[in-house]
Amino acid sequence: MWGPEGLDEVEAELLGPPEELKGQDVLEIGAGAAQCSRWLAAQGARPVALDISHRQLQHALRIGGGFPLVCADAGALPFADASFDLACSAYGALPFVAEPVLVLKEVRRVLRPGGRFVFSVTHPIRWAFPDEPGPEGLSVSASYFDRTPYVEQDEEGRAVYVEHHRTIGDRVRDVVAGGFRLVDLVEPEWPAWNSSEWGGWSPLRGNLIPGTAIFVCERSETGAPPAGGWGRD
Repeated sequence: MWGPEGLDEVEAELLGPPEELKGQDVLEIGAGAAQCSRWLAAQGARPVALDISHRQLQHALRIGGGFPLVCADAGALPFADASFDLACSAYGALPFVAEPVLVLKEVRRVLRPGGRFVFSVTHPIRWAFPDEPGPEGLSVSASYFDRTPYVEQDEEGRAVYVEHHRTIGDRVRDVVAGGFRLVDLVEPEWPAWNSSEWGGWSPLRGNLIPGTAIFVCERSETGAPPAGGWGRD
């Protein structure tokens, strides 16, 4: 699944036809409990599930799957250049880093020429609305252009959760600056069969405003970053 709407990769084929995934080396970034990697392995792909959270990977290990689990920072991938055919991330890593271009450059580095990277994030327009599933969540309460991160702190004032807001334009520029070509931008519509309501997600909101943005990118071979990468923006 690419997001709470329920868009399935079998239906979407954003990584390519499922029958063509067999034998492909695929990196899942921000894998959590590695749900996507298990699906990929079932298609015959060779996934590697990466997450910075050791606890999340412990869940993945308990569930099982028979593929490598790697605890590492998405901004410093511990893989050689051109190690993977594909990369994917469903609500992982990119919303939680202050400098997403660094992650994108790293993903590009470990992809083989022509490699595809597909990632989904909360649709940026959602930041302008309250995180409520009912009618109260349909009125704009903040500026779409306010890029102040959302931060949760513990009792001692330490940040325990941080999520960064980027506009659609920011995300597109990040993709290009990371050395990718944007192939598609998918905004899944809320399907009639999905009656679930939780957090800020609901049929009411989903039928009126997008909740997920999926960026389908391919490694660009023109204007590629020089050795050592481009300088930070």
